[in-house]
Amino acid sequence: MKVKILFEDKNVLVIDKPAGLPVHPDVRTIHEPSVASFILENYPKLKNVGEPMEVEIAGGKKLKIPRPGIVHRLDKETSGVLVIAKNQKTFESLKQQFQNHTIKKVYRAFVYGLVSDPKASLASGKKGVINVPIGRSPRDVRMWTAGRGAREPIREAVTEYVVLNRFTDKEGQQFSYVEAYPKTGRTHQIRVHMRYINHPVVSDPLYRGTKEMALGMKRLALHAYAITFRTENGELQTVEAPLPTDFKKAVATYLK
Repeated sequence: MKVKILFEDKNVLVIDKPAGLPVHPDVRTIHEPSVASFILENYPKLKNVGEPMEVEIAGGKKLKIPRPGIVHRLDKETSGVLVIAKNQKTFESLKQQFQNHTIKKVYRAFVYGLVSDPKASLASGKKGVINVPIGRSPRDVRMWTAGRGAREPIREAVTEYVVLNRFTDKEGQQFSYVEAYPKTGRTHQIRVHMRYINHPVVSDPLYRGTKEMALGMKRLALHAYAITFRTENGELQTVEAPLPTDFKKAVATYLK
């Protein structure tokens, strides 16, 4: 399993998660490759760091899914930067930073349609702001939805974004290249919020609706580009994950 290490010290490991690799398995994929299995294989001392996920299986028994040092997650098809704690003290510190929304995350995405420039304001500057709660979808247990129709649990969700570029392909289809800054950490947040403003992420298997896969993206066109967190000594540490090959190809092809 090839996983690129972006940053490492005695407390933290930051990797570039490839698209297609889940952060941790579920009951059905417990023996398949994941970030968790990569950590257990290469950093066995992290086995008891963090909090395992406990799930109920047949017969009422409970199974513990290992999540060694894993503080946050990315969707399976999302590529990019992922932070792993190497000891319990760091795990608790990072967990607190995520809960307090002090960790800054930057994503890049291709979305369908031409996203309008947001109206400038003193609060957001030139960033667009999607401030709409997210809850369960009433139609599909795999999905979440924003705004009207969402079912419990409904939680506050805020995503800021800027438009980096807009373009039209040879077939006349319109797209935008955006940078997104989730201020909260809800499941599928960027995907759900971009769909809410009628610009779903390109090739999203759940939220693109009837739109076709595009731009040569054979997976969800979402990349966790950078993360900023506070280290043990109180300093801010920013780590970036270079654009993966499919993103680079789309940029070179459409954003000349």
